Amino acid sequence: MADGSVGEAQDKAQEVAAETQERAREAAGQAQEGVRRQIDERSTQFGEQVTGTAGDLRSVGEELRKQGKDTPAKLADRVAAETEKLGSYLKDKGPDEMLGDVEDFGRRRPWAALAGGIGAGVIAARFLKASSRSRYQERNGAAAPARSPNGSSQPRPRAAVEPVVTPPPSASIPNAVPATPAAAP
Repeated sequence: MADGSVGEAQDKAQEVAAETQERAREAAGQAQEGVRRQIDERSTQFGEQVTGTAGDLRSVGEELRKQGKDTPAKLADRVAAETEKLGSYLKDKGPDEMLGDVEDFGRRRPWAALAGGIGAGVIAARFLKASSRSRYQERNGAAAPARSPNGSSQPRPRAAVEPVVTPPPSASIPNAVPATPAAAP
């Protein structure tokens, strides 16, 4: 009889484990879907902003053309066309398609992908370095440096009494040349 209850307990444990795994898969799938949805929404919003910028660049080109500056106007039109393409791409493509395009680009031009990764790393490092001072001060409860009216940092006020370090007397230094005041002419 003990063998039957052990077998039942093992079956129940396997059932619970399978159910837990299924719930974990569902939660992971929901999280992935949420991330995809967020990326899609953000890329669509950014695409709309980029498309708006393209319209502004076209207006700049038209204004330059009115002023008789054809070469800069053509340049503005070309930049506007490329900006329009980027905006359309961001609005129309989903996150999976964008990831596939990035992977394809990395396969075709691995050195460019490596350079882009290094550039992104440098930018991230600069950002972290710039923000580390404020994070350190927040963690340790230190006050932020004083700001002048023009927004630049000023050094902190010094303490009223600071330690003074005096040099040892010259007699204690072997082979020291005694300091003599210069003779006035």
